[in-house]
Amino acid sequence: MTKQDLRIVFMGTPDFAVESLKALVEGGYNVVACVTMPDKQAGRGHHLITSPVKDYALSQEIPVLQPEKLKSEEFLSQLSALNAQLFIVVAFRMLPEVVWSMPRLGTFNLHASLLPRYRGAAPINWAVINGEKETGVTTFFLKHEIDTGDLILQEKIAIGEEENVGSVHDRLMTLGAALVTRTVDMIIDAENTGHSVPATPQSEDSCPAPKIFKETCEIDLTKTALEVKNFVRGLSPYPGAWTNLKVGNQIFENTKIFEVRIAEKPSALSLKASDGYLDILQLQVPGKKRLNAKDFLNGLNH
Repeated sequence: MTKQDLRIVFMGTPDFAVESLKALVEGGYNVVACVTMPDKQAGRGHHLITSPVKDYALSQEIPVLQPEKLKSEEFLSQLSALNAQLFIVVAFRMLPEVVWSMPRLGTFNLHASLLPRYRGAAPINWAVINGEKETGVTTFFLKHEIDTGDLILQEKIAIGEEENVGSVHDRLMTLGAALVTRTVDMIIDAENTGHSVPATPQSEDSCPAPKIFKETCEIDLTKTALEVKNFVRGLSPYPGAWTNLKVGNQIFENTKIFEVRIAEKPSALSLKASDGYLDILQLQVPGKKRLNAKDFLNGLNH
């Protein structure tokens, strides 16, 4: 079997997934279709918003499926008719067994953590929030429980002390794309030699990485300065940590904080944590653009 012989269906939605899809297409692998989220209406004009994976797939003339329900007879029939031997999942929905068990060579997922740690929807955010020194990407075969299947490959990176989740995300996106193609090569090699793909069962040494909501993003100033700093880094630039900020006699509710620095004493624009202070370096009040501290303070004085 060559990479042109292997029929692949790719499943994903955001930019993080596009990098892996692009690596497959540019690497000459045979992606016969993409599955992504249905288009959404957004804005006052109810314009249709398409997923980044759909946009890239159409640019490469790859057929796109957008099922509302993953168990619908129509979708399952379309999927089966593709005669794919392998499904690859990157940043998509939880698949029912009737889908992931369909291809002969299985279904593998790319996850942005060093599994079994940080199973769940927001692994990159929680790794930074928790002050981890390293993280990485993992490929694994799907099974019933989310993010628990047998591990195929992993790759690690260090997390810088001042790095935010945006830059970690982008580095993992690139690293993950390379890991996806390496994993496909392993599967092809195993098929050609009559062996099974080397895969290791996960231990139960896990910590959760649940989906992040607005309430999750509120800054808890009873935490230490370091914990608050890590929390801000882990939510910057998106979705953004927030607090009700008091500056002089003014209160700015739901203010997003994007960058802070631990300080020994309070400044004109700072937060008080349980054991010290943090200077606010970048912020955004509702309805206004993102500003650095100097420009924000200058605006208050005019």
